[in-house]
Amino acid sequence: MNRKWFLISFCGVMVLSALFSAMRRQQREGLPLRRVNIPDSSLAPRQLPITGTNPARQFSNAIADAVEKVMPSVVVIRTEKIQYKVQRDFFGFTYQVPEQLVGEGSGVIIGEQGYVITSWHVLEGAYSRLIEVVLNDGKKLPAKYIGHDAATDLAVLKIESKGEVFPVVEFGDSDAVRVGEVSIAIGSPFSLQSSVTIGHVSQKGRRIQILPYEDFIQTDAAINEGNSGGPLIDVDGRLIGISTATKTDAEKKGVGIAFAIPSNLAMVIANSLIETGKHEWPWVGAFFYSVDARYRKDLFGGAGVVVSQVWKDTPAARAGLQPGDLVLEMDGVKVRDKHDVDRIIYNHAVGEKVRFLLMTGKEKQLEVELLLEEFPGLTP
Repeated sequence: MNRKWFLISFCGVMVLSALFSAMRRQQREGLPLRRVNIPDSSLAPRQLPITGTNPARQFSNAIADAVEKVMPSVVVIRTEKIQYKVQRDFFGFTYQVPEQLVGEGSGVIIGEQGYVITSWHVLEGAYSRLIEVVLNDGKKLPAKYIGHDAATDLAVLKIESKGEVFPVVEFGDSDAVRVGEVSIAIGSPFSLQSSVTIGHVSQKGRRIQILPYEDFIQTDAAINEGNSGGPLIDVDGRLIGISTATKTDAEKKGVGIAFAIPSNLAMVIANSLIETGKHEWPWVGAFFYSVDARYRKDLFGGAGVVVSQVWKDTPAARAGLQPGDLVLEMDGVKVRDKHDVDRIIYNHAVGEKVRFLLMTGKEKQLEVELLLEEFPGLTP
């Protein structure tokens, strides 16, 4: 009996307490509110309007404007791959076990229909039905493989979405980029989407012997795993390269040198992949070699490139090129070595024309126009 009355008393107290709290709350809500003026703190004064000009802020705004312009065209690329791992059982027999791998890289939209350029190593080995593109606004869409070029580690995808028009990046002239210019890398390093890093163009025409054909833009903008395939842009928000590789000093983690494929070459290859599914490497039917700088002035009149071999029934042969001819200019640009010759040729597509200014063996300047044909062998 005592226990019963104790429970009844406890419940009564709880009810009375709830009623009292409700009455106090109602009284407080009926009171008029007072506005409290919080004075400025002498330690943390409120921000004052910006007056005058500040070059640093103008530069900062230019960077932010360039990033804002390009960001809608930057995408994350997610893939799934199956890798078979060899295992051995208790009795010594070996067998393969499928292991599912998830990869991630970056890309940039180059066509309103949804064409995306990226790095081939981001897609290599992935099942085409398991490629997903994540837009800047977070929207996820499937994408299909269009083609790739292993020599430059470039590939093209197409986002599968009916009737949607996608924002595209504006292309810059990578040949006109100067060493020392500001460069901005955008991508998804370590799965951190839409990350931006800033640096400079450290050098052009770099060759580090990781791809069959290299003409890299070197930059000190931080590029890490996941940045591959993302855009390298200038301060005007124009694409100047596709991030592809890094070299990091093992003794100094985080201090790296990054490389990007020039946009002029990337666009030629991307157009070929979109049109035909593969890239046809052009040539003129001749090989060239660089003159040693010690002998250029005295023996070659300052020229840096010599025709070394001409093949029969090729554009070079039909135009009259001979071994020993000196190459002075191509398309109005002075060439310094054979890499300049290769760059100008490979920045064109099969079927286009290239103009040569030559110095022949008769010490006579000759200008010829050669129609580029497909290289008959493997990738140059």
